[in-house]
Amino acid sequence: MYRLANIKSAKKRILVAQTKTERNKSIRSSVKTAIKKVEAAVAANDKEAASAALVSATSVISKAESKGVYHKNNASRKIARLAKLVNSIA
Repeated sequence: MYRLANIKSAKKRILVAQTKTERNKSIRSSVKTAIKKVEAAVAANDKEAASAALVSATSVISKAESKGVYHKNNASRKIARLAKLVNSIA
């Protein structure tokens, strides 16, 4: 792989940034998947599945927040929206 940097520390920063980017992409992807599961259960009008998916999604989002992938307000907003969605099922 071609890198523009010549200085050792700059080369290391490039590698570290790539590693963190891949990790963050993976975590964001798992959050999106968890959110889609909740939304699918709500669309199917399945209260039990939606509640179970909400618990799982909340856990995944909180872990992403603790790892610094999402800001705390962003994470809590996602959780609140999902909870509101699940509670909208009659």
